[in-house]
Amino acid sequence: MQNSDRLPPRDLPRRRSGRHRNPLSFDSWVGTPTFILAVPATETGDTDQTGPQLVDLVRSYRPEVTVRSGHVGEGEHSLNEALTDLQPVEDHPLRGIVVPLTTSPHPATDEAIAAAVESSGADVRVTEALGPHPMLAETLHLRLAEAGFVRADRMRLINVVAPSTGMTDGVIVGAVGGEDAFNAAGVTAVLLAARLGITVLPASLDDGENLRGVLDQLEQAGCSQPVIAPSAVGPEFSGEEAQALAEHHGVRASAPLGPDSTLAKIAALRYAEVLNSLGIEEPPTTEELPAPVGSRHRPEN
Repeated sequence: MQNSDRLPPRDLPRRRSGRHRNPLSFDSWVGTPTFILAVPATETGDTDQTGPQLVDLVRSYRPEVTVRSGHVGEGEHSLNEALTDLQPVEDHPLRGIVVPLTTSPHPATDEAIAAAVESSGADVRVTEALGPHPMLAETLHLRLAEAGFVRADRMRLINVVAPSTGMTDGVIVGAVGGEDAFNAAGVTAVLLAARLGITVLPASLDDGENLRGVLDQLEQAGCSQPVIAPSAVGPEFSGEEAQALAEHHGVRASAPLGPDSTLAKIAALRYAEVLNSLGIEEPPTTEELPAPVGSRHRPEN
């Protein structure tokens, strides 16, 4: 006879794995290292608000983690200052994770981050840049739409451009940081072209000859109203620089990406990637796992 006083067994929730697992999840047993956003230096040396604003956005994705930012270079709120209390601790797998706020490899920023980590002696890992990533194309699309250069429709809808309108018929995804940045911009350009249905090409914004060649290529393809879309967060290439460059070449430009919730999500993904790699490299022992709960695990009387 079944005991009516006994509660039915309760199944423990299972963490989803495989291709449908939440990419923002991570193995909580490794702890929660400090999340540091490394902000590139500005041309003027001034500290802008990109870092603090992105910190607030990242916290919506990682509320359980200490999030801070620091700009590369000297002065207040620098990366060196953000790393000062993150020295190695015994039996702690990692004290912090540094996410560069660049959309691609950026030699000056990457070297400054490496120098700050070495001089501080912090126990941290530095992730890859935010891009290339499919969501960067989404953010570039939004910046172009905000400026009225393209429609804000969903991807794969064709833009019908008339010569009398202010909408563009060709986009240049502007890279900052050399050859690796140019290659990353090429990936973003392909993804953006799929969203807009118009010609999109990459170009190096710090190489005037390359940019001029891409503009000539667009003109030969029949584009009469090209727009430069900087694939940069902002400090490493400001909106003023983008406008000055566009005016020099007789074209228009959209704003840099700036503090954006999509960029914050990509940064959170980079953080989770490092933690999940730690979980694979150093699996927890049975002593580190929490004790099972539920009626089926009740001790025998």
